[in-house]
Amino acid sequence: MDASADKPHILVVDDDTRLRELLKTFLSRNGFRVTTAGNTAEAGQRLSALDFDLIVLDVMMPGQTGLDFAGELRRTDDVPILMLTAMGESKDRIAGLEKGVDDYLAKPFEVRELLLRIQSVLRRNRPASEAGAEPARQVNFGPYQFDLELGELTQKGKRVPLTDAEVGLLRALTARLGEVLRRKIEPDPAFPRYLRTVRGQGYRLVDA
Repeated sequence: MDASADKPHILVVDDDTRLRELLKTFLSRNGFRVTTAGNTAEAGQRLSALDFDLIVLDVMMPGQTGLDFAGELRRTDDVPILMLTAMGESKDRIAGLEKGVDDYLAKPFEVRELLLRIQSVLRRNRPASEAGAEPARQVNFGPYQFDLELGELTQKGKRVPLTDAEVGLLRALTARLGEVLRRKIEPDPAFPRYLRTVRGQGYRLVDA
């Protein structure tokens, strides 16, 4: 039996030959089967012959756009779609979400982030019977939602920009909801020496 048959199958649709091959190589090395297409016509042929677990779909391509293709596809198929958009083209992202796209990523992008987003979309679309008791990856508090894996904070669906340090701090706090971290480093948490509260601002680590 072919061991690759158990791997999630990704269809990458982009007219950039170099990018298609780069993504095929990278995703194949990270546990996926990958098929590519240079335009939506080729993508349609692949979809008629094979089953896919997710489609990575570029917006701007010669002929039919990725947005129009996604809209057509959604009428007959619920395969997850991750759309690649031009940097700053918010209208494309909004239009894609309106057509049923599951996620989007702006070009240029880091392939590692693409991998994390693919994994996140696949996990969200996995049947409950297969998901088991996997730990929560998203934490809600007030009007906010934080994705521990992607390091993204959103407020009512709108992304809140974060620095790397802020992402790290939120990961540490949300991964340990309810825990008082001072207990890990303070001899007496009731009278902290190192992790001090700055009223109205936050916390500060002091070399005491």
